[in-house]
Amino acid sequence: MLKKTVSLAVISAFAFGLAACDVEKKQEGSLDLPKYEVDKKQAGNVKLPEYDVKTPDVAVNKEERTIDTPTVKKEERKVTVPDVDVKPAQEK
Repeated sequence: MLKKTVSLAVISAFAFGLAACDVEKKQEGSLDLPKYEVDKKQAGNVKLPEYDVKTPDVAVNKEERTIDTPTVKKEERKVTVPDVDVKPAQEK
C-alpha cells in the first residue's frame, strides 16, 4: 500500500512539473541507421532534437496570520504559514 502511495505521489509531482513548464522545440531530430550486410556499408548518423525549456519561478515565503487553533479553550495565536507565488514560464 505504501509503495503504491509513494509511486502515485512521485508520478503526480512529475506530471505537475511538466505541466508548469513551457517547452519550445528549436530543431528537428533525425536518425540515419547504419546499413549492415556482412560488412558495414554506411556509418550511422544521429542528430537529436534541441529543445528550449523555460521553467516557472516559484517563490515560497512566510506570512503571519491570526488563526483559531483547537485547544481546551479557544484562543487566537499568530502563526507563520507558507505563501507560494508561481510565475508561469510564459510570463518570464
